[in-house]
Amino acid sequence: MSKAPVVVGTDGTACGTTAVEWAAGEARRRGAPLRIVLAYDWDVHESSFGSEYADVARNLAETTVAAAHERARQVEPGITIETDVLPGYAVPTLLEAAEGAALLVVGSRGHGGFAGMLLGSVGRRMALQAPCPVVVVRGRAAPAGPVVVGLDDSGEMLEAAFEAAAARETSLTVVRAVLPAVPLWLGVPAAALPLPLDDDAERKQVAEQLAPWLDRYPRVHADTVLSHDSAAAALVTASAKAQLVVIGSHGHSTVGGALMGSTGLQLLHHAHCPVLIERRAQS
Repeated sequence: MSKAPVVVGTDGTACGTTAVEWAAGEARRRGAPLRIVLAYDWDVHESSFGSEYADVARNLAETTVAAAHERARQVEPGITIETDVLPGYAVPTLLEAAEGAALLVVGSRGHGGFAGMLLGSVGRRMALQAPCPVVVVRGRAAPAGPVVVGLDDSGEMLEAAFEAAAARETSLTVVRAVLPAVPLWLGVPAAALPLPLDDDAERKQVAEQLAPWLDRYPRVHADTVLSHDSAAAALVTASAKAQLVVIGSHGHSTVGGALMGSTGLQLLHHAHCPVLIERRAQS
């Protein structure tokens, strides 16, 4: 049985090309094919310019995706690559392309036929709605360093994080945001309050959560970072020296607000490296 593909959306911009490069590397790590998709929103039925302009639009799209194919081949010559030029708006086209994919990769912004690749539009919609895990490629051009994961009480992202670190033969940084409980009606910044927190107890809890995964992935070294900042601030800081940050599509507890719209969306706007929004049935 063939492996599910890594699907990447591109538009020919520098950001789109970076996404293609990242996706090609990920396809190689997974031993999966790469599918490069370009959506262009020309609608000949609503145009008074005639079908020749639709042909021009498609030709430009095909030229763009051919260049993306060539770039992916240069970066990862051993992978299988297919391309699709699809008429339609970016969001529904990519959502359909992501059905059955192992991963969807998008850039953090864009323009033109792959319209509105800004967080809050295509990137945000993919992070919220895609039926598979999503990577938003942003930040440093060639990020290196560990994989970073935000840890909550459930620990549900640990499988994806250890898997990513093992595939990259790198270490894992586990970030635990520890803040005192503050009644919302007080309206007092947490930083202004004393921190009657037991860091030793927190570290013990983290160690217990990590133990089964360290046994399963003995070659992955895991470091724990306890932070008294918010989860978003702690993860953005950690991303400055990371190659990937792993978050869930929803969350709760001490990585508070790990819902798309709070911690997740702040990372998508401010992380210094690609962000993986993981969706899977955790074991």
